[in-house]
Amino acid sequence: MTIKTLSATALFLFASALPAPRSLTAQEVIDLTGRDRRLDADFEEIFRIGVLEGEDWEMFGTVMHVAFDESGNLYIVDGSGGMSLGDGTRIVGLGSGGTRVLVFDASGNFLREFGTSGEGPGEFNMPAGFAVMRDGTTIVADLGHRAYQLFDTHGSFMRMVRGGEGDGPGGFAWTLLADPRGGAAFTGSFGNRRATINPGGGDAGPPTSSPITRLGLDGEEVQTDTVVQAWLPPREEAGLELPGNIGVSGDERVILANALSGLSQPSIFEPPLLAGVLPNGGIVYSDSSAYALKVTRPDASEVTRIIRRPIQPEPVTPRIEKEHREKQEAARSGGSGESMPLRIFTPGSRNPGAPNPTIPLELPKPTYYPELSVLRDLSTTWDGSIWVRRRGNEPESDGPIDVVTADGRYVGTALPHLLD
Repeated sequence: MTIKTLSATALFLFASALPAPRSLTAQEVIDLTGRDRRLDADFEEIFRIGVLEGEDWEMFGTVMHVAFDESGNLYIVDGSGGMSLGDGTRIVGLGSGGTRVLVFDASGNFLREFGTSGEGPGEFNMPAGFAVMRDGTTIVADLGHRAYQLFDTHGSFMRMVRGGEGDGPGGFAWTLLADPRGGAAFTGSFGNRRATINPGGGDAGPPTSSPITRLGLDGEEVQTDTVVQAWLPPREEAGLELPGNIGVSGDERVILANALSGLSQPSIFEPPLLAGVLPNGGIVYSDSSAYALKVTRPDASEVTRIIRRPIQPEPVTPRIEKEHREKQEAARSGGSGESMPLRIFTPGSRNPGAPNPTIPLELPKPTYYPELSVLRDLSTTWDGSIWVRRRGNEPESDGPIDVVTADGRYVGTALPHLLD
């Protein structure tokens, strides 16, 4: 059989028994111990998937997304294609060339595969966001269709839900978190330090919060509701102007000009927004550099509980800044000594093979956030356990994982060598 993969990916699955959370009560602040308690769970390897050469279902291109349903079935979104920039460059993970969803049971047995590229209902046309519901229903945010596609527990296409205007870039979510209650997903700039855009330009100033939005998917059109306004560190607008001739005119020129004038860059090492969804539909999130988990009531921005550990952020020193600048310069130049140009994609450029205008712009000198965040990642399980990844010894390295519950109980910490 011809190998169709760009790379083979092996997945390691672990099982451990964790206590179930108690129900939320009144608002409170809970301070957990600062001393790590080793998590003595038996991280036994249950199965492994991914080979260099074998059956079609066990050879992966680029694993874009991994999720489990409540029964322990594993869903892998595999993209062997990507979107072409027209100059030989491809963005893997944003395209329809070979994107598919493979499903395996809790023992690693292959169950089914679904998904094919195309422009019809149930076909992928620039899929960007994915989520798996508790029962195995799969949600795909499809930019090409401008809709959210829903597939049932057997992988059969159910229906499309038309996208709205305020639920993500271009009206669509790039990151989805399934609502355990069903019928919806949550979206936000989770885990990313993205540049933000004020559509009106400089008058209103940069945004001051980072929203978490619930996307209701029960009707023909998505219903959006902002349930959390998380803190966003202060930013300054970049003040970029649109060059004279970039091959676009009319409304597209106005859109691009407004976007550039209202662009604000995040600081280097700016705290990311981390979030997970609890079984009752509440949100647990972190929006600062401190070790502080905020818990909300279902569909409400009210914080009912803050869970803290006395683990402090570390200052960003001149040495850290210098090392980061050197790494970034090496990455930008690619060894050639020339800076990479900023690429702008016009709203009408939907043809994956079409060239897109490349605009060389001198971006403002980046600023550095004054401290390194304690937390790097956050995830929740169907039973409500919260897994929190801390920073490692290096500024952008992964460290231990703490396991806590929404009612503020500290289960323990999985040390890095236990996760290898």
